[in-house]
Amino acid sequence: MEENKNSKELVKTVGLATATFTVVGSIIGAGVFFKPQAIYTATGGAPGIAMLCWLIAGLVTICAGLTVSELATSIPKTGGMAIYIKEMYGDMFGFLAGWVQVFLYFPAMIAALAVVFADQFVALSGMPSMKMPITVLMLIIVFFFHLQGGKQSAAIGNISTVSKVLVLFIIIIAGFILGKNNASITQPFIGEGVNPVVAGGQVLLALFFVFDGWINVCALAGEMKNPAKDLSKAIVGGILIVLAIYVIVNIAYLRVLPAKTLGGSASPGLDVAKAIFGDIGGLIIGAGIMISVFGCASAFSFTGSRVLYAIAQDDVLPKSDKLSKLNKNGVPGNSIIVIGIISFIYAMSGQFNLLSDFAIFSIWIFIVLTFFAVFKNRKLKDPKTFAFRVPAYPLVPILAILGGAFVLGVQLITSTLLSLGSIIILLLGVPIYKWGSKKVKNNNI
Repeated sequence: MEENKNSKELVKTVGLATATFTVVGSIIGAGVFFKPQAIYTATGGAPGIAMLCWLIAGLVTICAGLTVSELATSIPKTGGMAIYIKEMYGDMFGFLAGWVQVFLYFPAMIAALAVVFADQFVALSGMPSMKMPITVLMLIIVFFFHLQGGKQSAAIGNISTVSKVLVLFIIIIAGFILGKNNASITQPFIGEGVNPVVAGGQVLLALFFVFDGWINVCALAGEMKNPAKDLSKAIVGGILIVLAIYVIVNIAYLRVLPAKTLGGSASPGLDVAKAIFGDIGGLIIGAGIMISVFGCASAFSFTGSRVLYAIAQDDVLPKSDKLSKLNKNGVPGNSIIVIGIISFIYAMSGQFNLLSDFAIFSIWIFIVLTFFAVFKNRKLKDPKTFAFRVPAYPLVPILAILGGAFVLGVQLITSTLLSLGSIIILLLGVPIYKWGSKKVKNNNI
């Protein structure tokens, strides 16, 4: 965004339409093509509870968006969640929010996308031995592009957006017209012997990955023309558009293949395409899915490296002076390389669902903390002065908290080691922050 030279503030150029499209573009990604496997595996091949969870996830995400909108408009600063955490809980918690994003969330998301990109290549080529080489090659290409400058990143994003929208549109139209599976999309509700509470939690965790990205628009609050009027509309409107697309495309999936088949597929979107169009048509759609996945990974690597670069500006991290340097192309080269190395380490697991769950669990700890911040903010400030107040307060924030807490709780119970690993990495940020803060304080004496 252009900077106002007199006020040294970002010019407010973002309107409702741009913000809404940012929400839609940020959310729609790889999950809609690949998460049906995890969803229908968790439900025992039953579609009913899965379709219900789509609506619940959409409702919780809307409540979450409305809740965070109040914070975003009462703290109209560019930066998003980490800024709200810092304002409400102090510098250390703000640092930890950034720490988790940089060392857990972004690298795990990038790694998950690299793995699923390779899975898609294997499904198209029939060469399983190429999974790890393709995973590594994809990461190298993504981060190489980012080291070259911002124009390349923007081009990848534009191509990816066109690809994913086109592929979804084709699958929806063809699925409804050519799909021959007339089985119910609501029955059976749950698979035999499957615990509905545990299954519901696992499905919601998968769906929060699919809906992930909505909070990114809050980072634009400081650049919006009228955040008080438009931010909540953009978030809720964008989420509703995406929810409608997701529900319709999943009905289209079920019109083509039964839920049990989707649950056993490593690449449900591709298998649906093959069932509709045959191998050649499936190959074309599969290539479109791969482009979409590549673009998603590129977007996460772009944002993640900038978050690390921003944290390094405070000089708290080790080697902050190196991480806050720009290379000859005007991008934070060292930060890009660090995010790339961490992503590479995570990608060696080769597990898409494990990595995506790892990422979502880590970030939702702070998203739930952000929901609680709404109550704290109202104690510190007079709500009557807020440009936007969350409707049906305190019900909407409570629903957002309960939704997030439920998923975190299920993850702790069903994937204890994974969850504890996230928490340990989070806690490692505490001594690093204290060491770095002490160093900064000493340097300023």
